[in-house]
Amino acid sequence: MAVATASFIVFAASQVGTPGPANMALLATGARYGFRAALPFVAGVALGKQLVIWPVGLGLMGLADSAPWIFEGLKWISAAYICWLAWKVANMRLGQADDPSRVPGFWAGLIVHPLNPKAWAMIVAGFTSFVAMGTPPLQATTTIAAVLLGCQLILHPIWCFAGDRIAAAVADTAAETYLMWGLAALTVLSVFFVMFGGGAET
Repeated sequence: MAVATASFIVFAASQVGTPGPANMALLATGARYGFRAALPFVAGVALGKQLVIWPVGLGLMGLADSAPWIFEGLKWISAAYICWLAWKVANMRLGQADDPSRVPGFWAGLIVHPLNPKAWAMIVAGFTSFVAMGTPPLQATTTIAAVLLGCQLILHPIWCFAGDRIAAAVADTAAETYLMWGLAALTVLSVFFVMFGGGAET
């Protein structure tokens, strides 16, 4: 088979379902604004990965060989953005937002994965580890895109709902501050793991 689909499904589910910058953002958004209000953000996060998959699958890997500095720069810009998000998470307080206009929506979610180093590492690993040599790029990209989108549509809402339920349990208690700082710390640690701890080769 040109794409090892079954194996890639297992890999994709393990990557999409485990903690990372996007899932921490989903957890924090669900905790801060509630599950229903956060659904447009969830949809944006899920579809945003497609903005990375298709360019990578249809030729961006060649650019990585000819101009590696572009990807190196993107890595550091992405890390800075995710750390900024983590700082915002640390200073959030739980409960429903008083101003609905402040709830991050679809467009805010759409940029999470393009600026997520874990997403780039996961997608590159998908193409390099699960696609046979000589596979037509369109076939490979369609398969990778469909599998990842399916995993995201199932697992991303779960992370957001978990945030909603955690908020209901700890809002306005002494544990609230520790929870938000803990989520922020996990977000930063996930970025550094991808960049320096070998996560990019998984």
